[in-house]
Amino acid sequence: MLDRVIRNASLVDGTGAPARPASIGVKDGRIAAVYDADESPEAAEVIDAGGHVVCPGFIDPHTHYDAQILWDPAASPSNLHGVTTVIAGNCGFTLAPLAPGDGDYTRRMMARVEGMPLPALEAGVDGKWDSFAEYLARLDGNLGVNAGFLVGHCAIRRRVMGTAAVGNEPTHAQLDEMVALLRTSIEAGGLGFSTTLARTHSDGDGQPVASRWATRAELLALAGEVSRHEGTSLEYASDGCLDGFSDDDVEFMIEFARAGQRPLNWNVLTIDSHEPARYRNQLEAMDRCREAGTRVVALTMPIIVGMNMSFLTFCALNLMPDWGPILGLPLVARKACLRDPEVRAFMRARAASPEVGVFGRLTGWGGYVIGDTYSEANAGLTGRRIDDIAAERGIEPFDALLDVVLADDLRTVLWPGATDDDDASWDLRAEAWEHPSVMIGGSDAGAHLDRMAGAPYPTQWIGDCVRGRRLTTLERAVNHMTDVPARLFGLRDRGRIAEGYHADLVIFDPATVDAGPVEMVNDLPGDTGRLVSRAVGVDRVLVGGVDIVIDGRETGARPGQVIRSGADTYTADLV
Repeated sequence: MLDRVIRNASLVDGTGAPARPASIGVKDGRIAAVYDADESPEAAEVIDAGGHVVCPGFIDPHTHYDAQILWDPAASPSNLHGVTTVIAGNCGFTLAPLAPGDGDYTRRMMARVEGMPLPALEAGVDGKWDSFAEYLARLDGNLGVNAGFLVGHCAIRRRVMGTAAVGNEPTHAQLDEMVALLRTSIEAGGLGFSTTLARTHSDGDGQPVASRWATRAELLALAGEVSRHEGTSLEYASDGCLDGFSDDDVEFMIEFARAGQRPLNWNVLTIDSHEPARYRNQLEAMDRCREAGTRVVALTMPIIVGMNMSFLTFCALNLMPDWGPILGLPLVARKACLRDPEVRAFMRARAASPEVGVFGRLTGWGGYVIGDTYSEANAGLTGRRIDDIAAERGIEPFDALLDVVLADDLRTVLWPGATDDDDASWDLRAEAWEHPSVMIGGSDAGAHLDRMAGAPYPTQWIGDCVRGRRLTTLERAVNHMTDVPARLFGLRDRGRIAEGYHADLVIFDPATVDAGPVEMVNDLPGDTGRLVSRAVGVDRVLVGGVDIVIDGRETGARPGQVIRSGADTYTADLV
């Protein structure tokens, strides 16, 4: 007898095949069989899907849940939106391996580079482990979703070189030790190797993170170690991900993937019709990598991610060319600079320079909408656009923006207007989704907690772009978020609804599924907040046949597994 059977379902199996009426039998955490709709197998429990869609659980290929999952094994709010498997350890940042005494440095780095509130990290990440194996052991048996972790370059470098990891190349002996440490970390279950060369990544001291000091020889040596282990992959971030790839960037990606003999993915392909040259450059770079016999995949978000900004806390505005030193000043000095007309002119000019790259989408100052305010001078401004305020005051939008935030001692919450919400941008997105070297993902879930809400993308994409804009089909969208990432990472028996596969499932109403409004919730350790969007129209989320979400509420069940390389993954094709 089956443990459970889901009847009256519209089956979207993850392969891209047309939806069809079916029943799904579950036993011992796996799909026992898929039945025709008129069959009635016996089961200990029957779930009536009510004609709603049943599909494989969504796989988020780019998260930073490394810290949050220690205090929130459910990986919320991703779980609410149907995500049953997360890949973490991206961009070279992991919490292990970790030398005794390095916890403070690592927490400050994660706070700076990934926007995790430092009080939350101090309260929720005790750092009582050394090896990658010890970190993973903390998670075994205490996960609501399945989670796999790449091994981060910055952690490897810091563990071997100590404070010399920043600003120095390794000795031959140190490089050998790094390779050996990567080996033992992958043998413990690490899914591969991640690194960053991106200029936007600096540690808690404001210095380039450790991996940015690596030579090409070091990177290729570490990739070479990855090639020796089954079921592994490579991931990286670079300036090319921000601005477009040079010929040298393309050659490096080809060499890196060849050295690892594994797929390489990067985050994130940002699509804006106002910057078509960058979009074309990045897709052409992927074509060149594929023609060279390597599989290099660009991740792209299929939605416009809700995010806020503030001149008080570190955010994407700090990454504007030459803005960092100004916004990094102590509060009194920072406010004095922001009042200075010459500084304002300098900041405006630098934000309009070619070096702004991907952050150019944040420079439509008039389109910013005022969120929470904190002073009498700003009373009544919440919900208003800066260009309207500027017109009333007879000043430029950038000046109006700074005047508003100064009145609040820089605490004002700002919601940037999207420059990429035009029809041409959506047409480019739909085109990119069908490119052979593009994969849906890049949520950064678990990071940038107080200023970005990428986790809800599965339900928002279906609600907005399938049911609303009709830019793709439901079957193709599900395929993009299930089978495609499962094949890239070589996840065994995941990503499809088929006999013998893990019973990681989502049941949702295709007529209503969507993401709810983004709101700030103070539920992190250290009494800190994050942006959260709850799911709409999701009936159930199952991991290993066990309900982890019913009608939008977590059940508290912990059926998730740590996904380990080799045991739970196979080696994906290089091309």
